[in-house]
Amino acid sequence: MADDKKISRAKASPPQIRQAYENLSRFYKLVEVFEGSLRRRGLKLLAVKDGEKVLEIGFATGSAFVEIAAAVGKKGRACGIEITPQMIELTQKRLQKAGLEPRVSLCEGDARRMPYSDRQFNAVYICGTLELFDTPDIPVVLAEIRRVLKKGGRLVVSSLSRHEKEKSFFIRSYDWLHRRFPRYLNCRTIYPADAVKKAGFSISQTEPFKVASVAPYEIVLATK
Repeated sequence: MADDKKISRAKASPPQIRQAYENLSRFYKLVEVFEGSLRRRGLKLLAVKDGEKVLEIGFATGSAFVEIAAAVGKKGRACGIEITPQMIELTQKRLQKAGLEPRVSLCEGDARRMPYSDRQFNAVYICGTLELFDTPDIPVVLAEIRRVLKKGGRLVVSSLSRHEKEKSFFIRSYDWLHRRFPRYLNCRTIYPADAVKKAGFSISQTEPFKVASVAPYEIVLATK
C-alpha cells in the first residue's frame, strides 16, 4: 500500500484552482486533444448504458460529458458538477449544439459536498480531477461518490499516477514544479487505485496509461 507521505500536498486553494481554470478555459480544447485517448479509454471502461443516470465530476469544457449525455439516451440523465463558471458556459454551448440539453443537468459546486441525494447514480466518471484535491480531501470526495452511487454502481477514475513511477524523471520533475508553482501546476501525482480501494470500493480493473507518451496516468474501474 502506498504511503500518503510520498504524495505532495495540493498547495493551491479551491479559489486559486477556479481562477486558474477560468484563465485556461479559453485554451482548454488544446488540452482535450492530448487527453483524447485517455478520455476514450475511460469512457469505454465506464460503459454507459441507455437509460442510466450518470454523473461526471469536473467536466471542464464537456468533451466527455457530451459523450455521456449521448450514451444515456432519451430516457437517461447525465449530471455534471464543476467549480468553474466559464467551463460550465462552454459545456452548455456544446450541449446546445449537439441537441442534448433536455437530458442533462449541470451545476456549479464542490465535489466534497455534492448536492445530490443518496444512491441515485448508476455510474460516476472523474478524469484529471481527483489529483486537484488536497490529500485529506481525496477520501472525502470518494466518500461522496460512494454515497451518491447506487449499490453495484460503477466508478471510473483517471488520474496522474505515481504508482511504480516514483523515481522516474517525469515524476521527480513534475513534483518539483508543482511544489514551486502550485497555482499554475495545481494537479499532482497520486495513487488512484489505492485511494479508491481505501474508500471501500471493489476494484474491477486498473490500467496504466501514458498521455502524449510522457505523463503517467492510471485508469481505475471500480464498483460500490
